[in-house]
Amino acid sequence: MSYDIIVVGTGPGGYVTAIRASQLGLKTAVVERESLGGICLNWGCIPTKALLKSANVFEYLNHASDYGISVKEAKADFNAMVKRSRDVADGMSNGIKFLMKKNKIDVLTGTGTIKASKTVSVTDASGKSTDYVANKGVIIATGARSRALPNLPQDGEKIIGYRQAMTLKKQPKKIVVVGSGAIGVEFAYFYNAIGTDVTVVEYMPNIVPIEDTDVSKQLEKSFKKAGLKIMTNSSVESVDTKGKGCVVHVKTEKGEEKIECDVVLSAVGIQANIENIGLEDVGIVVDNGKILVNDYYQTNIPGYYAIGDVVPGPALAHVASAEGIVCVEKIAGQNPDAIDYGNIPGCTYCSPEIASVGITEKAAKEQGLDIKIGKFPFSASGKASAAGAKDGFVKLIFDAKYGELLGGHMIGANVTEMIAEIVAVRKLETTGHDLIKTIHPHPTMSEAVMEAAAAAYNEVIHL
Repeated sequence: MSYDIIVVGTGPGGYVTAIRASQLGLKTAVVERESLGGICLNWGCIPTKALLKSANVFEYLNHASDYGISVKEAKADFNAMVKRSRDVADGMSNGIKFLMKKNKIDVLTGTGTIKASKTVSVTDASGKSTDYVANKGVIIATGARSRALPNLPQDGEKIIGYRQAMTLKKQPKKIVVVGSGAIGVEFAYFYNAIGTDVTVVEYMPNIVPIEDTDVSKQLEKSFKKAGLKIMTNSSVESVDTKGKGCVVHVKTEKGEEKIECDVVLSAVGIQANIENIGLEDVGIVVDNGKILVNDYYQTNIPGYYAIGDVVPGPALAHVASAEGIVCVEKIAGQNPDAIDYGNIPGCTYCSPEIASVGITEKAAKEQGLDIKIGKFPFSASGKASAAGAKDGFVKLIFDAKYGELLGGHMIGANVTEMIAEIVAVRKLETTGHDLIKTIHPHPTMSEAVMEAAAAAYNEVIHL
């Protein structure tokens, strides 16, 4: 059988790419060996947010008296939380099935292997292989998985990755989280909120190390206040799993420390799924574990494209979706703009939440830029006070001469819902003065954006 486009993988990159291709009139098929929606819908973005919501609700119940409400002792039902998370993921995956049918996209179930002449071989569960030809292009969207370190070999029981972290059979009493990127701090928050003793080990000087330093310091302060133990400038050298639990050997600035726990979560990043999919046979160039592509995601071999976590750039669901849309629009003969990777928002859904876009204060200074910085704390926000969510702030970085918004950094309740304003402002090249004069509704958390801009120009009202 032949198609115009065959997409290998159905994560938020793959399925979005397929839908856009179909909208453009291209006969499209997707190849999936597991569940439609990929890691994001089944084991990442969506089910983790369901777990985090359960943690949020539990925290509300435990602090109900702060809001004038009397509640009898609340108990966290770990297995029920896990079940709810799985149910949410299953519902979303079924939604993708509907979208495939609605857009007349064929789902080829099995493991896809890239072959020459724009051919994809699909091997089903019985071992039967069928070849399919993509007349206009094969798009590789096979995503990524939890990265394994030699000193942290994942056994799925005592040393686990993110997939096991959301489906443990029972709640651990103590857990050590290795790595404090988005995955690490989200699970650290979740387990701490429901009563697990949590220690976070981070090799860098600050947790969430890619964020602005002020954001990192605020999250560490909030986490410590919530009872988490934070170990920065530290590394896990080895884990002894011979006993009933784990003994984690951590190298710190003061020497080695041993931590006993039930489970170790390895959250040290991800690695692309590019092995054994036929890249070498076709001659597709790979560098440092990623497939090399041009601005429109074509590989070095005509007719073969790659998007998402398998190519260089931020490994984020919304980036993969955007790349897929640009890719197929170019294949279809349109002239889409190349993605501006300097204006990609990043969100972390622990509590308080983190959202950012653009450069940090440190990066701006390293580049020798003349900048203005405006910072507005949520402790001065009426809405935040009313909501009982005063931790955090909005921090904006402007070019001093032209007023260009170089970066936006937020930490606090619901800031992941606020960052899109900053992304749009940057795309439209709006100045700081324009942002100050943009009327924001009162009382809202988003007022802090206007106030932070005003603070940069010494015009702030409520601080």
